[in-house]
Amino acid sequence: MTLLYTSDPERGRIWREIFAAEAPDIAFVTPDEMNDPAAIRYLAAWDPSRELLERLTGLQALFSVGAGIDQFDMSKLPPHVRLVRMIEPGIVEGMVEYACGAVLTLHRGFIDYGLAQREHRWAPVKLVAAAERRVGVMGLGQLGQAVLKALRPFGFALSGWSRSRHAMEGVTCHAGEAELDTFLGSCDILICLVPLTVETRGILCRGTLSKLPHGAALINVGRGGHLVEHDLLSLLDEKHLSAAILDVTEPEPLPEDHPFWDHPRIMLTPHIASMTRADSAARALIANVRRLEAGQPMDGEVSKDRGY
Repeated sequence: MTLLYTSDPERGRIWREIFAAEAPDIAFVTPDEMNDPAAIRYLAAWDPSRELLERLTGLQALFSVGAGIDQFDMSKLPPHVRLVRMIEPGIVEGMVEYACGAVLTLHRGFIDYGLAQREHRWAPVKLVAAAERRVGVMGLGQLGQAVLKALRPFGFALSGWSRSRHAMEGVTCHAGEAELDTFLGSCDILICLVPLTVETRGILCRGTLSKLPHGAALINVGRGGHLVEHDLLSLLDEKHLSAAILDVTEPEPLPEDHPFWDHPRIMLTPHIASMTRADSAARALIANVRRLEAGQPMDGEVSKDRGY
């Protein structure tokens, strides 16, 4: 068994050590070490070229080195090659920390306090009890469910929405287009965690964001392509939305003259909400290779037709 790795060299060094110690039967190679492309059965990459994929005639599975798979051009992938997103503890833990921090930032009015401090104003914000603050997560995959579970102890009224039906303790779950408006109407703080697909590109537009209650706030930790930027800016300036915390944009980084940089109601972070941890990611990939070899379902395998 041979796995080809084409991503960050420093992470690759850590992966090589872990593969050698814990999975010596899986040969770990980089492009410079690839003597026989036909012998490669597994590929760990961010966005491999069509030329590379065409050379890997024995490829069985493509493993994303990150949580996302929207960077892949599905038309490049042979039908028999299975596609797997990265699911590992570091990604989940980072997203939970970021989402909880962002929710509390909005809940306790820290954006308002930051503005007041810059203007030398002593201006307490009216405190709202957590039980009276409604937090909704759009996207109930592993990350969305982990975020909702972590938010439960704070006492927020929690809800979730996804295309398929889910059930979670302490969470009001909505499903499908027919229930989207009801979900949006119950969110004082909306967290976007849906995968980026043809269906979800631009889902954070005026048509959806205007369904949020007056004064609601947005946290986008999905992808920049989910957001229609002009619509967000308009709704903030109209005061229908009170604030937005954005960890993702399109493009990344933003141009220096982009209006997001200086908008007083937008907080930006540079796509750092959750990042793959090298050691746990290597072990997660090894575990998935073992599952594939045993004919078992792999964690994070996605439908190339649906993108999730």
